[in-house]
Amino acid sequence: MEQDQTVEKTNPVKNEAWEWIKALLIAAALVFFIRWLVFAPFIVEGPSMEPNFYTGERLIVNKFIYKFGTPKHGEVVVFHATKDKDYIKRVIALPGQKVRVEGDKVYVDNQLVDETYLKPALDKAASEGRPYNTRNFPEQTVPEGSVFVMGDNRSNSSDSRDPSVGFVNYDKIVGRADLIFWPFNKISLVHFNSPNRQ
Repeated sequence: MEQDQTVEKTNPVKNEAWEWIKALLIAAALVFFIRWLVFAPFIVEGPSMEPNFYTGERLIVNKFIYKFGTPKHGEVVVFHATKDKDYIKRVIALPGQKVRVEGDKVYVDNQLVDETYLKPALDKAASEGRPYNTRNFPEQTVPEGSVFVMGDNRSNSSDSRDPSVGFVNYDKIVGRADLIFWPFNKISLVHFNSPNRQ
């Protein structure tokens, strides 16, 4: 007597749907990891970083870079200025360094900083017979675990020269601005030319 044999047939539609679900879950996990742990978008607001960054520009901020190192001269960082507000500024001096600002001249450890990223703006102001920076800063030493930051638009920036901002502790730094991704015609990497000291 022959026995009935049953063969379970696989449903190709069901298998394909499951593969799509797995792929989407993996993609969502990667987006979460990249978005929250590695990179974050940031929108520039206000004129404090002109002429290098303008209101409405969107940046990619590398949140991972300072897990293995510390900020360097000339890098552009985003940090928590208040509980509800993040600022974008440029690193000028590092822990233990003495910094002072006298007009358009910035000194770190008594050496004049050659800020190549501001040269066009400084030259334009000089040709018009006016100072680019009208806000000085008396010499102070940057505390350990902190950096001294300034906006590129020196006369119109709330930065480490203001007591309300002061030196920025490492634990308040969100990350380093690495890429301008909007608007499309301005897509570019953010260059970190470490300023030369004369």
